[in-house]
Amino acid sequence: MDMCGIVGYIGKQNDPRIGLEALKRLEYRGYDSSGIALFDDEKNAIFAEKAVGKISELEKKVPWDAIRGSCLILQTRWATHGAPSAKNAHPHIDCKRNIYLVHNGIIENYKPLKEKLLRKGHIFRSETDTEVLPHLIEEYAAQYTLEEAVRRALQLVKGTYGIAVISKKDPHKIVAARMASPLLIGVGNDEYMVASDPSAVLAHTNRVVYLEDGDIAVLTKSGFRIADLNRKAQERQAHEVEWGLEEAQKGGYAHFMLKEIYEQPEAIENSIRGRLIQDEGMARLGGLEPVKARLREIDKVRIIACGTAYHAGLVGKYMLEEYAGIPVEVDFASEFRYRKPILDKNTLAVFISQSGETADTIAALREAKEKGALCIGIVNTVGSSIARDTHAGVYNHAGPEIGVASTKAFTSQLTVLALLTLYLGRPRGMSYVFGERIAKEIVRLPQFARLILRQNNQIKKIALKYKDYANFLFLGRKYNYPIALEGALKLKEISYAHAEGLSAGEIKHGSLALIDKNFPTVAIAMKDSVYEKMLSNIEEIKARGGPVIAITTTGNKKIEGVADDVIYVPKTLEMLSPIISTIPLQLLAYHIAALRGCDVDKPRNLAKSVTVE
Repeated sequence: MDMCGIVGYIGKQNDPRIGLEALKRLEYRGYDSSGIALFDDEKNAIFAEKAVGKISELEKKVPWDAIRGSCLILQTRWATHGAPSAKNAHPHIDCKRNIYLVHNGIIENYKPLKEKLLRKGHIFRSETDTEVLPHLIEEYAAQYTLEEAVRRALQLVKGTYGIAVISKKDPHKIVAARMASPLLIGVGNDEYMVASDPSAVLAHTNRVVYLEDGDIAVLTKSGFRIADLNRKAQERQAHEVEWGLEEAQKGGYAHFMLKEIYEQPEAIENSIRGRLIQDEGMARLGGLEPVKARLREIDKVRIIACGTAYHAGLVGKYMLEEYAGIPVEVDFASEFRYRKPILDKNTLAVFISQSGETADTIAALREAKEKGALCIGIVNTVGSSIARDTHAGVYNHAGPEIGVASTKAFTSQLTVLALLTLYLGRPRGMSYVFGERIAKEIVRLPQFARLILRQNNQIKKIALKYKDYANFLFLGRKYNYPIALEGALKLKEISYAHAEGLSAGEIKHGSLALIDKNFPTVAIAMKDSVYEKMLSNIEEIKARGGPVIAITTTGNKKIEGVADDVIYVPKTLEMLSPIISTIPLQLLAYHIAALRGCDVDKPRNLAKSVTVE
């Protein structure tokens, strides 16, 4: 099935636009198709509609003024099983058109279930794995309540799901269930919502209850109750979401991505607030206090993540090895389980994820826990799966990140890794003098970020010059090698230009063959321990006619004689320079994509939170 967003509403209001507005705030999770099912009280029937494409297509098709109902479910889809089409869009229904269901996840055993249901005479209308769910529920719905039918159906299912279900025969309730797929209940005044993500409910309430694996919730106008798959009642604590609705909106920027790039000074400030003891050169990470004793015994670190978070982990490796003296390996979460990772009780496994719902990372976390490793999370979303399932962790406090391409979450992750380096390094022999120096420089990072953002217009001019090139090379060394990977990823994911990141020392081992006048290079050449080597790499590229954009330290005017275009960034400690050097690359990618007319916040084929493997 899908990596997508689901919404349900039940309460005192009967305007279905409530659901539409909530769904729009989840569009970044998927936007191949969308749909709505609503219990129309006057007609005592369920109205349903689906549309292919963005949510605006659904908005055009539904007669919003002609329908009224206070119990509705919606979904925006990102396809994995079954192509984007009207028949594959959600909600899915049973044979008798009584049961309507929206789903996020994958039903792994759908083929044998579907074969069994077909033999019983069920009629399937789509190619999706999801459709087995309403038919399974139909099997039990004649003799049981909706929630009991859902429970019995789910006991036959293997896989992941966040679902919301309504039924014509059992009206005025929404049944929701979760297994390894994000789902929460928004608790308002005489109104309740179910959603994949807090941003969907913030117009109505900032109080949310996160469902846990195996939970089945029943929502009515008068309240909700939660039980597990064995009918045992469950108490779940309500959380207050830290950010307001306006923070989840664009705030006057052309795109969420640009807004989030500009929010980085504040996001870094929020990531360090209350966590630095500057005059002692120490970090205070309250979320790690419960495991402080075990952290002293750690003799190796595994950092596990995907995509941009993986690049943050690569920088973390340099930081922790150089200043905390601990050997570190960094793994793609998607590869981690498929080799035989050697972990034990003295291994610290660090899981980095903006959403805290990344399916591959959650699977790797389960593996690491089984092998006895101490598992901590660096997560932005409070109450998310990784935040709950790790032994301890550190929240980013970066606020909601809506743009699919991660920006402020990345610089926040790097900042938290710098704090973790202090936290682990000081008890392991990092000197007070160096600890204090790192702490002082961390405090200056937000101001440095603001200085770079002031160069936005100049970076836009450079983007205008390079916007039509088809291929780009990004080069860096040491701490800025992962930033070359990240710069390339940002450009390709939002502008669709081909880009690759490379360790600059590797260019002579094959990739130099690509360089000509049509193949520009972005070189991260800070005045640091590897600057001279970077300079000679730039000269090699220039000798072969390749255009060069250099990112370098303020005051380094000499580089202008070598590079075609130069972006200057403030001087900071080498270990913190990636936090600064990545911002111009984000702006460069953003402007190239925007100038090419790309949908920057919703790049094709991608979704924000990868909640399926």
